Amino acid sequence: MPWPRRLAVAVVALAAAASAAPLPWLPLAADGVHDPAAPGLAFLQQPADALAPLPRDSAGNQVRWVQALESGAIAPRSTLLGHTPVRVLDQDLIVSKFGSMPAVRFPHRAHTQWLDCSNCHPVPFQEKLGANKLSMVAILNGEQCGLCHGAVSFPLTECNRCHSVSNEALKREAAK
Repeated sequence: MPWPRRLAVAVVALAAAASAAPLPWLPLAADGVHDPAAPGLAFLQQPADALAPLPRDSAGNQVRWVQALESGAIAPRSTLLGHTPVRVLDQDLIVSKFGSMPAVRFPHRAHTQWLDCSNCHPVPFQEKLGANKLSMVAILNGEQCGLCHGAVSFPLTECNRCHSVSNEALKREAAK
């Protein structure tokens, strides 16, 4: 069998094994964070019980949070204070155009369904197009987008989730 075919067979086999793999969430008593002897531990919901019904992901905490939100699988509180207005901004920004990587599509909607604008503006991001100098070094060091990605959102190893817009398509669009 030629090597490309062997590789394809191996990838399919690995994908099948991964889908049959046990859920990745450790019980709270074994997670290295919670005290296994704490009497209150019995009252807490186990991660596998809470997360298993949600759409699966292949990275990070194994949950596709935006899909869970959009499908209605979860309905988080929009605010802690009932009188606070929720501002969902349905606008995508394209950044990092024409670099060596595909451009980045920043979906405001997916972010503002979870977070108020004040979580990101004016720090760490100024609210003016072109005013922010994004840096993968800073992001990897836990700054800018790295404040959440790699901590509470999908990890930074999932490059194609942000770098998702073809530079060639942007160039063709700009030429019109």
